[in-house]
Amino acid sequence: MDLVERFEWQGRQVAWERTGSGPPLVLCHGTPFSSVLWRPFAERLSRDFTVHLWDMPGYGLSSKHAGHAVDFGAQAEAFAALLSHWGLDRPHVVAHDFGGAVSLRAHLSLDVAYASLMLVDVVAIPPSGSPFFRFVQDHPDVLGGLPGYVHEAIVRAYIQRASHRGLRETDLDALTRPWLGEDGQPAFYRQIAAYDERFLEENERNLGGMSIPVRIVWGAQDTWIPTSTAERLRSLIPGADLTLVDGAGHLIHYDAPVALMDEIRTWLTRAP
Repeated sequence: MDLVERFEWQGRQVAWERTGSGPPLVLCHGTPFSSVLWRPFAERLSRDFTVHLWDMPGYGLSSKHAGHAVDFGAQAEAFAALLSHWGLDRPHVVAHDFGGAVSLRAHLSLDVAYASLMLVDVVAIPPSGSPFFRFVQDHPDVLGGLPGYVHEAIVRAYIQRASHRGLRETDLDALTRPWLGEDGQPAFYRQIAAYDERFLEENERNLGGMSIPVRIVWGAQDTWIPTSTAERLRSLIPGADLTLVDGAGHLIHYDAPVALMDEIRTWLTRAP
């Protein structure tokens, strides 16, 4: 799937694509990733669902203007606007990493309705952020000016560590590519600098009011966000259940794709 469609929103261009037929399903990526990691899943799920893919503003094929906010709040507003543009009423949503906080905020603070929500190794509640994340937040301008080959080496090493099994070169190339060049390099550091846990704290305060079906899936070897966070998230959401996938790290899409696909299909089959 190539994201050939564009949605104009507050000066931004949001790249998106839709495929298949059946109940609406939206797949949300996180950081520092893009819809690339969901594309093989979208192609297979499109046999039974109308699958919607998108790149958040500042990510992937979407616009990366330096003056545009890319924090959780802005991304949730963009997501709500995009769902309205698509004309979707109560879609199923599957979210990974940062996409978890975005989809939760859209639901909890912007009253966007979902049929169900699956959270896969998500950024959702505090605390979060690796030592590298915190370092970048303290030095965004310095790192943005690094020589391109140094920056690329940093991004590749950072993304590679999200996988428990190790990424193939072709997959690592695809995940790294949007962050290279004169637009991608500063955008990489800009989205980290904009990271604000106050949005996560607000999500946490509101989780107890959720009434939609929620399933949490987590890589048992996730070194970016520990399973203890998954357990706490499950305890905060009424009725939520949790599955830990052995042999998978934060990038469960590549570490255990069959297990993740089975989890998604089973969940969507049973969800209202």
